[in-house]
Amino acid sequence: MPLITISQDFGSEGYAIAKQVAESLELDLYDDERLKEEALKEGIRPDYLKGLEEKAPGFFDRLMGRKPDIYLDILKSVVYHISRSGDGIVVGHGSQMLLKDFNCALHIRIYESIQKRAETLAQQENLAYEAAEKVIRKRDEEYKGFFKYAFQMDPNNPELYDLFLNTGKISAETAARYIADLARSDDIKACSLAVLESMDRMSLERKIHAALSEHGIFPKMISVEVSGTGTACIYGVTSSESEKDRIVDVVTNMKEIDRIENNIVVAKGMYI
Repeated sequence: MPLITISQDFGSEGYAIAKQVAESLELDLYDDERLKEEALKEGIRPDYLKGLEEKAPGFFDRLMGRKPDIYLDILKSVVYHISRSGDGIVVGHGSQMLLKDFNCALHIRIYESIQKRAETLAQQENLAYEAAEKVIRKRDEEYKGFFKYAFQMDPNNPELYDLFLNTGKISAETAARYIADLARSDDIKACSLAVLESMDRMSLERKIHAALSEHGIFPKMISVEVSGTGTACIYGVTSSESEKDRIVDVVTNMKEIDRIENNIVVAKGMYI
């Protein structure tokens, strides 16, 4: 079975469809709560988990502690971590973007007109149509803002998806059956071992970046690459020996890392 990402317009039944597909294919479903559970298992601090919400950080979030950088690293780490099993369904959270370069992932976009979504929300929540429409538009803008902030791209870009489904015309049940049939087809390939190992390394690299940020280290010119042997190669330039030592200490304390190749260059007096 492949990895499946399902993204949706707010109120377009994407989550209901994802649940039905997961039950039909007997796959794990990774929604917001499940992703948070996986993050906790990976040792992520609970106070950072609000970063999994699909909202762009506001001015004060950016100003105080640069936490948006941590949130995004955590999001990437968790998505890559759960994807390394090679199957499952991830709902939202930029998964279509994070996994777009892996041919074994099937990307689905569920959409519906604002009018129909507002009508449904108004009926479900006993709201006036105008109020429901404002809620819909606000949520849409929040999602677009998150995506633009995180990936510098419009979430409606067709290059991100293999299939668009309009729940204004077809039912959630029909959409779920179609997705399940497509996932079972020979056109959709399983992830190779090399791809799964790549996801594992990418997950750990983002986890290391989050750890550096958590310790107040925000080097603009530092990168970390992890090999399959548990080796972390650190590259880049920093402004002082003390920061270089701090970076090495943080990476050394990662339980998944057995060895470090330190290629950091200190450029004293340089503003980084």
